[in-house]
Amino acid sequence: QVQLVESGGGLVQAGGSLRLSCAASGTIVGINTMAWYRQGPGKQRELVAIITRGGNANYADSVKGRFTISRDNAKNTVYLQMNSLKSEDTAVYYCNTLIGSRWYRPNTNDDWGQGTQVTVSS
Repeated sequence: QVQLVESGGGLVQAGGSLRLSCAASGTIVGINTMAWYRQGPGKQRELVAIITRGGNANYADSVKGRFTISRDNAKNTVYLQMNSLKSEDTAVYYCNTLIGSRWYRPNTNDDWGQGTQVTVSS
């Protein structure tokens, strides 16, 4: 059974940086695309960044130029380097992964668990 564990969140001042990690563990075969999502207070969950197994990445317009997604395929881990943080980046951050042809977390409206909290103070 696959499990995703996010870490690295915290409280940071505006303009600061954080690096999030998400490790996939368990019986894992065929991890493909990996992604970061976030859900701010009173907002819907949104896609922040996505990266293919080969390293091609795409970003939400709101984070382009500030966030960088990367991955370590040997460790089944995806990272999100967040620079120049703004108060509007405050959210719970979650990762997701495509295993074979199915997303581990298929529905963005479901409860995705604890995630990792990022709070940016202005």
